[in-house]
Amino acid sequence: MTAKVILFDFDGTIADTYQAIANITNQLSTEFGYKALEPAELLLIKNLSSREIVKRSEISAFKLPFLVRRIRLELSKEIAELEPISDMDRALLSLKTQGYVLGIVTSNNQENVEIFLTKNQLNHLFSYTYSGTGIFGKHRVINQAIRENGLNKSEVIYVGDETRDIRSARKSRIPVIAVGWGFNAVEILAEHQPDYIANNPSELLAAIALWQSHRAETKVN
Repeated sequence: MTAKVILFDFDGTIADTYQAIANITNQLSTEFGYKALEPAELLLIKNLSSREIVKRSEISAFKLPFLVRRIRLELSKEIAELEPISDMDRALLSLKTQGYVLGIVTSNNQENVEIFLTKNQLNHLFSYTYSGTGIFGKHRVINQAIRENGLNKSEVIYVGDETRDIRSARKSRIPVIAVGWGFNAVEILAEHQPDYIANNPSELLAAIALWQSHRAETKVN
């Protein structure tokens, strides 16, 4: 396959789910035995890595998969009411018009993604959606998407809003664009050294153009 492929994270990157997930996580705190976070603390954890957040919560490793499952279930009740990140729809349409193949790799469930995309008339922009259950195993889902679609890793880039997205792309040996409008703050994203950082969808388009330019230079050299 020769088409250039952009794989996107979903929550916080395409869909503005941050506040909904934060609210749901707080609502489940008593049931799962961790401390609910105040608004100031929610801002603080934006500067922590995904692993640091889990450690700080003191939730047991045994309970974590069950918590993630419940968050997805509760989110499904709200997903149809949530909106895309501002101007993300225009950026996605621009990329599709330029000839990129767009896909989604997410730890959310596929039904939530499909409901959201259909409601916001974005479903026609994506060629495929891959969902994984483990919050720290997204590289396996990225690898599955690459393998099943016969993709060349040199033609693939990943876009996400968390430190674990950067780590997953590194494990899959593909470049990554970290976006600063989602779960993690730009400062902690920069510490994890993504290939590119975008602060808004316009900068995302610029980062992808820069990636293409670098690829072209590599081929010439």
